[in-house]
Amino acid sequence: MFGIVRPCAHRLTEHLKTEWMAHLCGLCLALRADHGQFARVVTNYDGLIVSVLTEAQAGRTEAGRRTAGPCPLRAMRTAPVARGEGARLAAAVSLVLASAKIRDHVADRDGLLARRPVAAAARRVARSWDRAGARTGRELGFDTAVLVDAVDRQTGLEALAGPGTPLLTVTEPTETATAAAFAHTAVLAGRPGNAEPLAEAGRLFGRLAHLLDAVEDQTADDAAGAWNPLTATGTSREEARRLADDALHGIRLALKDAEFADGHLAHVLLAHELRVSVDRAFATTGGACATHGARGAHGTPGPGQPHVPVPGNPYADPGAGPWHPGPGGPGAPLPPEPPNRRGTLAGCAVWLGLACTCQMCCGSYEDPWSRQRREGLCNDPCDCCDCCSNCSDCGDCCGDGCCCDGCDCGCDC
Repeated sequence: MFGIVRPCAHRLTEHLKTEWMAHLCGLCLALRADHGQFARVVTNYDGLIVSVLTEAQAGRTEAGRRTAGPCPLRAMRTAPVARGEGARLAAAVSLVLASAKIRDHVADRDGLLARRPVAAAARRVARSWDRAGARTGRELGFDTAVLVDAVDRQTGLEALAGPGTPLLTVTEPTETATAAAFAHTAVLAGRPGNAEPLAEAGRLFGRLAHLLDAVEDQTADDAAGAWNPLTATGTSREEARRLADDALHGIRLALKDAEFADGHLAHVLLAHELRVSVDRAFATTGGACATHGARGAHGTPGPGQPHVPVPGNPYADPGAGPWHPGPGGPGAPLPPEPPNRRGTLAGCAVWLGLACTCQMCCGSYEDPWSRQRREGLCNDPCDCCDCCSNCSDCGDCCGDGCCCDGCDCGCDC
């Protein structure tokens, strides 16, 4: 998976997490249905926003969901998934932009693509995806030529850019492509009045995507001697951050000008999760969600949270106060291992099953040996921020005050 909007399960409510997964799986299955199994590799977090925006404007209907069968990426569980024109448009846009990305890597002779046979095969795949995306786009009334044209212009602009070139000149093709995709969701949803504000939101979203990609890759690009927008134009990270913050503010204003039947998820992704993405790219987040809510006042466990051993006293009684020693007092023997611990071979067999069904990546699972409950790697809260810091500027998009103080915008504080 790739994309700049990567919401953590620890920041979304259960309802929003289910809805977000429905659109992600809906994009994946739309790619498979229209373009074959291999096309599913272009499933990405940002593409599903097109599907989210379409449903947010048109409203959710029974016909807009279906129950999908078990999937390894859902820990072999069934789930409701989005379907319809929004998911198909997201699939078409993802295919065309992935095709452009392949051609860009071929032109740069990146990695294995420096070898002619591999590059030739990659170009064939890119052409196939271009045609497939254009075909679906025509069926939905969307001309993907605007995306292809934007990508073609990008190469020329990068060749001409140098110190002193405005950074926004380089980001313009990406802005144009995403503006067109966002605006067409208004057409599909039957809300033509939303086309203008959503085009503005899309333009600024494209700017952010380009900026954050440049910021995250700058060190590696400089080391490899590869082209990077910030380095080529001489733009400082401070200026890039200013442009990113301006884009965030502009997206919030644009969303306020659009009319939604239910814009809850769209608001969370484009107003709050984008802020987290910017902070992550500029290394200003600290992973507070890993401990958010884990400790109550004076170090006691928070509501619904498991007991956390007190530093300096690993044998403390879970029912005792934070600094009260357990029954055995300091120096008591270690507690016994959990019962029913599996042996080495049995544990290895269970581990293999969990790995093959992706539960160790995307689900909640029982440790193969100790049987303790663990979270999959995809549920790792390493990039989470504290919920209230995520809402610190909610006044711009939710009304007065922090959204944690009553605004229904998805923060589960």
